[in-house]
Amino acid sequence: MFTPQGPSLRELAVQALSSVEHGYDLLAPKFDHTPFRTPDSVLEAVEAALSSMGPFEEGLDLCCGTGAGMEVLREVCRKSVTGVDISAGMLAVGREQVGAGRASAGEGPLLSWVRGDALALPFTSAFDLVVSLGAFGHFLPEELPRLFSEVHSVLRPGGRFAFPLPAPAPARSPWYWAALGFDAAMRVRNAVWRPPFVMYYRPFQLGVVRPELERAGFAVELFALPEFGRRPDGSPRCRLVVATREG
Repeated sequence: MFTPQGPSLRELAVQALSSVEHGYDLLAPKFDHTPFRTPDSVLEAVEAALSSMGPFEEGLDLCCGTGAGMEVLREVCRKSVTGVDISAGMLAVGREQVGAGRASAGEGPLLSWVRGDALALPFTSAFDLVVSLGAFGHFLPEELPRLFSEVHSVLRPGGRFAFPLPAPAPARSPWYWAALGFDAAMRVRNAVWRPPFVMYYRPFQLGVVRPELERAGFAVELFALPEFGRRPDGSPRCRLVVATREG
């Protein structure tokens, strides 16, 4: 699962026993050499879908990490792209790899990086587009109303909040049991060790997410990402959820 350039088992153990913020500070220099980085196939599919809806003026990458989503946003946004993350270490790596300010030729959107909490965003209604790629496992189900309310507050009327959402793995799939085992291990870890490290991916499913988005004031649309095909029942293997701030 890890390249030779990725973290060692000892480094992973130290990170797993840290808080979310400190754990990612430690992981940051090697994060892009782990399976935790959003795959290029997902990034490319999201970029293609957003390109057909845009262009947009100002975009925000929520929980941007080392900036994989920033690369997507600067292809679909004309004026500015902002990344926000709680980990200063991840932001530093992203700034180094993706850049800041404008491109040397003076073309493309202005890139900026902001340290901040997704549950208390340091912005006003400043964005036309917010994306998040792979970060929702760090939020407990009871935090979703606050998270979606924060996103709603930083979007202009008509602005969009977009994120990919894979279909749940069927119970016969090894991925189902792997996710179940991972969540169980994290719950045991958090029951016996402080500070907690929140990373639970199974609860973030469409049946939970869609009602919370609508309660926050979004109109929700679903777009199949055809690059990932369909399940045996004909449903998409992965969708792009696009929540539009009404009004």
